[in-house]
Amino acid sequence: MRMFLDILLIIASVLLVLLVLLHRAKGGGLSSLFGGGVQSSLSGSTVVEKNLDRITVFTGLVWVIAIIGIGLEIKFA
Repeated sequence: MRMFLDILLIIASVLLVLLVLLHRAKGGGLSSLFGGGVQSSLSGSTVVEKNLDRITVFTGLVWVIAIIGIGLEIKFA
């Protein structure tokens, strides 16, 4: 069980990083430094953004559940 949770945590972590990087920047932070400030009309639709948000939240929940599971297994093992 511990191995499964460890693998799940690694996959969820990498996927969460990639999903967060796919989001469109809304501020003028570091993303505008690397050319993220230039926007075009073809940057994405609202349906795609909503689906990306849902997938990101779901992946975040899987990540949190894996961390809680590993913590409980460490505590009670």
